[in-house]
Amino acid sequence: MTDDARLTTDLWVSAHLRLGNSQGIPMMVVHKGDRTRGTVLLKINRLDGFCRVLTQVRHRGQLAWATGTGPEPVPEAEADRYVARQVDRDPDLWVIEIEDRQDRHWFEGTVLDSR
Repeated sequence: MTDDARLTTDLWVSAHLRLGNSQGIPMMVVHKGDRTRGTVLLKINRLDGFCRVLTQVRHRGQLAWATGTGPEPVPEAEADRYVARQVDRDPDLWVIEIEDRQDRHWFEGTVLDSR
């Protein structure tokens, strides 16, 4: 798919929110970025006090996810500080929080190994 044929970020995010919510997985937009081309950051809340943060990247021309806070889950307060720093740097960033005890990200794209 060419850049011109890509879905806008708001439509892409909306479709994924509907998918997750229809499966009983709460997902919410915590911060709305640029409607058409904003990058997405996922905060995956495992509901045990720990979270993972994934940032949208391109890897070999394909959508992928980098672990923003490292390979292991971090305390939620640490994840929130990381998210706040990223939004300060890029106000066009979309932040989606996913509440999933199984630690799934629900968006297409591989999670890159950060080790």
